[in-house]
This record gives sequence, C-alpha cells and structure tokens, in this order.
Amino acid sequence: LTMTMVMITSIALTRETERGTMENLLATPVRPLEVMIGKTTPYVGVGAIQVVIVLAVATLLFRIPFTGSMPAFLLAVTLFILANLMLGYLISTVARTQMQAMQMTFFIFLPSILLSGFMFPFRAMPGWAQAIGECLPITHFLRMVREVVLKDAGFADIWNDLWPLTLILLVLATLALLRFRRTLD
Repeated sequence: LTMTMVMITSIALTRETERGTMENLLATPVRPLEVMIGKTTPYVGVGAIQVVIVLAVATLLFRIPFTGSMPAFLLAVTLFILANLMLGYLISTVARTQMQAMQMTFFIFLPSILLSGFMFPFRAMPGWAQAIGECLPITHFLRMVREVVLKDAGFADIWNDLWPLTLILLVLATLALLRFRRTLD
C-alpha cells in the first residue's frame, strides 16, 4: 500500500504539468482542495481493492485468523491510505517531472520500510531511528494491523496509534495544500 499509494499520487500532478494539461486545470475556478480531492479519490478505491486482496490471501491461503474489530481495521486502513495519498500528493507539488517524483517516492519508501518496524523490531532501533519512525504513517499502521488482526483489538486498543496517524494525515494534507502552485512557474 505504501509504495503504490505514494507512487501513484506522486506522479498525478507532475504528469499534468509534463503533458501540458495543468494549464487547463489552472484556468478553471477549481480550488486547490478540490484538485486534491479529485486527484486522490480514485486511488482510495485502488487501495481498498489492494486491502481486500491482501486480506483474502492472508485468511484463505495463509490461514491467518482475523480476530479483531472490522470497523477499527477499516478506519485504520482508510486513514493509512489517505495519509499515503497525501504524502504522494505533497511529493507531486515539489517535483517538476515524473522522474523526480519517482525518485522522491523511493527516498521516502526505503526509510518507511527500514524504520517502521516492518523489517526490524522497532524497540531494538536506536532512539533517533525510533523518533523518525514515529513520524511515518506505516509505523502506526503496522501496530494497528497487528493489534486488530492478531490480538482481537478494537478502537480503544489502537487509539495510541490512531491519533498520531490522523495527525500525520492532517499535517501532510495541509502541507500539500500550501505547496500547491496556482501558476506554472
């Protein structure tokens, strides 16, 4: 989810600029928030399809039991998808070309894997790495998924990771809106 959501969205605006269609978009009375919603909404569905496939494979093929609250899981997934989309959108407001957007995506993707607790135990990392990891959406998402899927957790159990993920989402969305350029120069 991290790689696809960030990468797809990071090339959304840069593709418009490279193809010359950004001029048409900027000529409309559309506000930056409306552009952001329009560019990211279709990818929420793509993320949902990915989640369904992964859950189906996990439960049917690997026999991993889903023991927790489905509404808590869906909220965590939704926030995570939106945070990744906002990160990709923020990258697209910085990058000038699709190649730059892809490179920035990989610059974000590798630390996300290494510092989130996905590859290495989070508490075994040095303090500075944990501090960076706490700023990454995937760190909080991984904790929530482990809690909900494997440990029968609900909303109260994942609250300590739910609010930081929500905060990260809001910060990324705000930065992306502030960075959105209303002109081509």
